[in-house]
Amino acid sequence: MKALYTRPESLKDVKMHYCPGCGHSTVHKVLAQIIDELGIREKTIIVAPVGCSVLIYNYFNCDGTESPHGRAQAVATGLKRALPDRVIIGYQGDGDLAAIGTAESIHAANRGENFTLIFINNAIYGMTGGQMAPTTLEGQKTKTSPFGRDTSQTGEPLKMCELLNQLGGPVYIERTSVHDVKNIIKTKKAIKKGIEYQIKGKGYSFIEILAMCPTNWGLSSLSSVQWVKESMMDYFPLGVIRDNGGEPE
Repeated sequence: MKALYTRPESLKDVKMHYCPGCGHSTVHKVLAQIIDELGIREKTIIVAPVGCSVLIYNYFNCDGTESPHGRAQAVATGLKRALPDRVIIGYQGDGDLAAIGTAESIHAANRGENFTLIFINNAIYGMTGGQMAPTTLEGQKTKTSPFGRDTSQTGEPLKMCELLNQLGGPVYIERTSVHDVKNIIKTKKAIKKGIEYQIKGKGYSFIEILAMCPTNWGLSSLSSVQWVKESMMDYFPLGVIRDNGGEPE
């Protein structure tokens, strides 16, 4: 395994647009390492979301395509069915997947589509300026919940792993984090397993990743790491929710 501080061949040597301390860049690097290790760069297609990571395809040395807002899993479904020999990786944030894209997320999972979905949960809308998201925690202050999220008015934050676990289709569901090195390593293992299951034709894999958003949380990079650990992980517990694929060879 290559060291975490080296640049994978599947990751372009370009400056990223993400804010300091953002979790997206860490996930990008881990994903690129996995693509290299599995030797699937020429077969991989990344489906980009609408959100902070909308430009993900600018950073990877593999094919990528854009989708309309919330429709990444519909696009991933079409790509995998038309090109079953390709490795299709969907990449979505909480606003994209759990708000406008809720229907596509649930039905792709329920059908057990054979692709891998990476879900970045930072509990807020990032690209549009820090509004309340479906995953915003109770009492959390955002641009559209300046006094804190009131769940009596907005409902409880969505737990997407637990929601999808009610369906029969998914083969693998896990929630991880990138707030420290130990959990970054676990995140890499989870993503790799989800891709290996796809290669073996096992079916739908869903990896939720708790990630930092210092800019829109109004915190320093260090404080945002602590907030993931002390606040997000209480409501969104880490771990394997379902694994029906058996251990990859």
